[in-house]
Amino acid sequence: MRIGVCILPEDRWPVAAEKWRRAEELGFAHAWTYDHINWRDLRDGPWFGAIPTLTAAAVVTSTMRLGTLVASPNFRHPVPFSREVLTLDDVSNGRLTLGIGAGGDGWDATVLGQAPLSPRERNERFTEFVELLDLLLTEREVHLRGAYYDAVEARSHPGCVQHPRVPFAIAATGPKSMRLAARKASTWVTTGERAYDESLGPAEGAALVARQMARLDEACEEEGRDPTTLDRLVLTDFQLRPSFDAFDEMRDAYSAIGVTDLVVHWPRATEPFRGDPGVLAEINI
Repeated sequence: MRIGVCILPEDRWPVAAEKWRRAEELGFAHAWTYDHINWRDLRDGPWFGAIPTLTAAAVVTSTMRLGTLVASPNFRHPVPFSREVLTLDDVSNGRLTLGIGAGGDGWDATVLGQAPLSPRERNERFTEFVELLDLLLTEREVHLRGAYYDAVEARSHPGCVQHPRVPFAIAATGPKSMRLAARKASTWVTTGERAYDESLGPAEGAALVARQMARLDEACEEEGRDPTTLDRLVLTDFQLRPSFDAFDEMRDAYSAIGVTDLVVHWPRATEPFRGDPGVLAEINI
């Protein structure tokens, strides 16, 4: 199992740079950051852009993979975003994995003055976003008129460093988004289920994710894909809480059900994710 870390984009770069360097020194296979304009209780605090942060992180690291968990259609258009993705792939020398999600219904969903979308509309927009982004990163010229996005003679030179394009890590819990992941993703991402409010321990969390993965396997079969070709990433969040005191138990529980990648958050001085960053050096990566 590969172990990764998610570093919130909240520190000025002299401080943040040391975290990204340290993550690579500690042996994490990959490091990620959130892609939001505002986020939860940290809305009025410092917050920086995901793509510039990852670009800077690419310069101060050399081997660790980097990515978004997850980029959102709430405030992005696939055409300009594809240029940012292509550039970051180039700067990182092919170390980018692009995490993508449907976008929530919080501040990011209305910050540009747009009306909130229904769950069905968010799913439809998500599908169009991913499919157009896929085209933009693989085709030399794209012309498409969609329900949510248009691309008119959009060029994609010189193309991604990775072929055929940057790999997608798609966050999906519903049947339609899981089928989208089966078609377009290299990695499936989960943080648990929105329907559950309680924090789950390693065994309970792994049981929940196992049920999700059974549905994911069905989606792969419906799309004609071998389920074993799709990596499975768990981001430990508010529901699937990280347990650094019993990290081996947590890792083993998820590994046993077939999870390929486990991502913890870099501990912060205050909630959320309050903790001592020194614990990262003690876990068995």
